[in-house]
Amino acid sequence: MFGLIGNVGPWELILILTIALIILGPGKLPEAGKAIGRAMSEFKRASSNIKSEIEEAVSVDEKDAGPVKRAEARKPEQD
Repeated sequence: MFGLIGNVGPWELILILTIALIILGPGKLPEAGKAIGRAMSEFKRASSNIKSEIEEAVSVDEKDAGPVKRAEARKPEQD
């Protein structure tokens, strides 16, 4: 999902959480986690909606183009 981050091991995760705890403090850390979780879920939902719309548009185009191509192939040439 996050191609730019790479592999995050346990030590890197502990370091990130420690820095977040120092910056935000223990009171706001749960709120920040919830906000990040909501944002990630919204992004995932939006990207899946866009993906399904694109797939639907492509399948509609393929269905519309299919019979036309077959009909053109059967036409006898007129001179």
